[in-house]
Amino acid sequence: MLARPHVALSGTVDQAMYADFRDQLAAAPREGALVVSLSTLGGDPEVARLMGDEIRLLRDYSGRETLFLGKVAVYSAGATFMAAFPADKRFLTRGTRIMVHERQIHSTVELSGPLKMQVASLKAKLHEIEESVRIEEEGFREIIAGSRVGFDEVQERAPANWYIEAEEARSLGLVLDII
Repeated sequence: MLARPHVALSGTVDQAMYADFRDQLAAAPREGALVVSLSTLGGDPEVARLMGDEIRLLRDYSGRETLFLGKVAVYSAGATFMAAFPADKRFLTRGTRIMVHERQIHSTVELSGPLKMQVASLKAKLHEIEESVRIEEEGFREIIAGSRVGFDEVQERAPANWYIEAEEARSLGLVLDII
């Protein structure tokens, strides 16, 4: 069953992948376990969360079993998507690596104009960062749910890009098995 995924995704996690995901999901059989495979170096974490929500809704409201198969690289936004599947429904192919890291921001703050407006602009940027940190922590908790990895460990390792080989992922309980 894992050798023939119903939804096979590869490449950057972006709006094009989401459209492909939706098309493949619509064409998948309506009954039985649904297998989704992914290989990615990362991309947009919000698109990954969106695809994950689609999987959660499918599982929660249809009772359908959903299985994840990571191939070669499940980096960044790929790990965010993987987190939508329970740890005991996740599989990796031999040699696959997962990479978990902190969310990134690339922004320049320019101050120009009335002083009171600057305070509002800076508060808005701070709120954006604070909310992103909350979303990041939610994602970390989802990735490690049902595993032997503690929240403190993922928080400690994520800033330096935590690469997890398939064997280590299995021993940590992040995935059920390697195929």
